[in-house]
Amino acid sequence: MRATQAHINLDNLHENINIIKKYIKPSTKLCCAVKADGYGHGAVRVSVAALKAGASFLAVASISEGIELREAGIVAPILSLSLPLKDEIPSLIVHSITPLVFDTEFIDQLNEVAISMHRKIPVHLKIDTGMGRVGCSKEEAATLAKKIAFTEGLYLEGVCTHLACADSLLEDDIAYTKKQISNFSYAVEQIKKEGINPGILHCSNSGAIFLHPEAHFDMVRPGIVIYGYSSCAKEMGIELKPVMEFSSQIVAIKHFKKGDSVSYDRTWVAKEDCDIGVIPAGYADGLLRRLSPGLEVSINGRMYSIVGRICMDQCMVYLGKDYDVKRWDKVIFFGPEKNCNTAEDLANSIETISYEILCGVNKRVPRIYVDTDKNK
Repeated sequence: MRATQAHINLDNLHENINIIKKYIKPSTKLCCAVKADGYGHGAVRVSVAALKAGASFLAVASISEGIELREAGIVAPILSLSLPLKDEIPSLIVHSITPLVFDTEFIDQLNEVAISMHRKIPVHLKIDTGMGRVGCSKEEAATLAKKIAFTEGLYLEGVCTHLACADSLLEDDIAYTKKQISNFSYAVEQIKKEGINPGILHCSNSGAIFLHPEAHFDMVRPGIVIYGYSSCAKEMGIELKPVMEFSSQIVAIKHFKKGDSVSYDRTWVAKEDCDIGVIPAGYADGLLRRLSPGLEVSINGRMYSIVGRICMDQCMVYLGKDYDVKRWDKVIFFGPEKNCNTAEDLANSIETISYEILCGVNKRVPRIYVDTDKNK
């Protein structure tokens, strides 16, 4: 087993889902986003844990992600949030992965393949209420819903949209989110006026679960929040538990004399005699090169600075002269403990988001799962 590891605390994931449940009605379904390999946490294990915690649906971003779950034995409904290629449609149908639709051409293609395979498959109609990526306009929704209703190979299982800034507490962003919710409600009403059942209505992402209860409808789609992060939850005093700990070990301690340099481009030079620790983790593991200078890591409850360029497979930490660090001691880059950084701390230091930090932990880093209650 490599020194560099990602410990995934599924108990924390379960607790985060329980927090979500406190903000929604018992009848409201949960569709947990497990795309991007479960935001870097391991899609299969996260999916199993989420389903045990009460999720009804899982959401992926590609057909291959859905197939991975099916091949692992997961039978729960899987919603694909991104558009497949035409050549992927047969695989989508074979593995019972539910697609989003929003235009006539794709509806026709899906229907044609479904009929040829003697199948009638569920689809969710996506409305673009202001995100500006994929989806039909609110004015087109009823026409497309009617088209789906008259196809032989499809049926309308749900209608959805995606909110652009639902986690923001800024006045303008709150107003924009409310406008999106209003646009969605309008589209749904037009579908109903055609005598068509819109099925499962869903638009709430992580932020909307806490800030916009009127957007919960029939199902919510938590993403980053189940992994322990949410900017608005933090501002509201909601204590989520980060699920991943990204760590390594000190594999060597080297003595440096004043004037010695470390790593590529000699960006750090010792100002005095000191000791440096070597850590076998680098940007190929997900420890982004741009985190240094500035990154601090936790060793035995104390913070130490990474110095020099972060390399592909290694990085170096400044120990100084007075330190309580030994070879093989654990080094925590981020995690749930109070005496270390979180993924959000690292994200803030380089002006990105926790999503990128978590998803960036490479698959070559072994995932070690912690799940104390196997009966959950």
